Amino acid sequence: MEEPRLDQSTVDAARMLLERMGISPNDLVAGAPVRPTAPTFAEYVPVVSASVSAGLRKAYGTYWARAVERWGDRRIDQVNPSEIRTLIADVKAKRVQRRNGRGGRSAEEHVISALRCLYRRATADGFMTEAENPALKVAKPKRLASTRRALPDSRLSELYEVAVSSGDDPELDGLLIRLHVETACRRGGALGLRPVDLDAEQCLILLREKGGTFRWQPVSPTLMHHLQAHAVQRKAPPTGQLLRYRNRQEITYRRYDHLWVRIGARLPWVAAQQISAHWLRHTTITWVERNFGYAVARAYAGHAETTGSDIGATAGYVKASMHELADALSALTGEQHPLGSAPR
Repeated sequence: MEEPRLDQSTVDAARMLLERMGISPNDLVAGAPVRPTAPTFAEYVPVVSASVSAGLRKAYGTYWARAVERWGDRRIDQVNPSEIRTLIADVKAKRVQRRNGRGGRSAEEHVISALRCLYRRATADGFMTEAENPALKVAKPKRLASTRRALPDSRLSELYEVAVSSGDDPELDGLLIRLHVETACRRGGALGLRPVDLDAEQCLILLREKGGTFRWQPVSPTLMHHLQAHAVQRKAPPTGQLLRYRNRQEITYRRYDHLWVRIGARLPWVAAQQISAHWLRHTTITWVERNFGYAVARAYAGHAETTGSDIGATAGYVKASMHELADALSALTGEQHPLGSAPR
């Protein structure tokens, strides 16, 4: 078949355009950028790991390590989607079996997210194009509906009573439970709280949570008093972590693990349903939504104002004020808040 021939007028027009731009045909050939040689997984994973937040490093570090273990000497642009799927199958087969496990879907999602994070950096660094990113060619599993639900008041009271009547530091555990119930904060928000984040006059605390988000959240005068007293008694430095053990060491996620294991040993339903701090968040946000509406609940939870999964364009215009959050807190705790409406 004869190859199509360019019209001479088209060629002349292209030459004229190049001349006006000061570019010769040779410049197009000689000036093409040379892509840098892609590094190996063993070389590149530490670079990416050092460039992300501590939270992402904690979430993805295990899966990056598995990639290095499997492909350490290979360049990052030499792995194809089928090999990524093989890694996923291996991770799922070797995962820790939990009673609330869901067939390894979470492990699969985390492997893909970890590799997508790595390859996004590789694309930005010029080692490949987005079209060549193999992690984007592996679909994430569809998320199943959460099994968490709001706890009834009676159950909430049960677990609080166990928390403050057992263990080696009931004062700390009681403070943790109340902090999560009042604010619906995530564990990261509680662990990141510092004495300088307390606005005692307005009864507000500054929460720093996932995605680098910051938000001021109202708390009751009682909780504010206990947070301040805890910081003083346990010698928390102004810009250091507020929540500490009696020996003044900072608490970690392990405190939560031990707390729920201990509560579950005394309350079988807690162990059976794998109740955690996130259930407290779910409980509070559900209560706020039922009593004060979606906009207040969304703000109370610290969710983004507009996301692709939101309920519609109207959500971007419906915003709750701090006064509305304070009113919701007052109704929840039975205490008047400085920023709330005047009692009627």
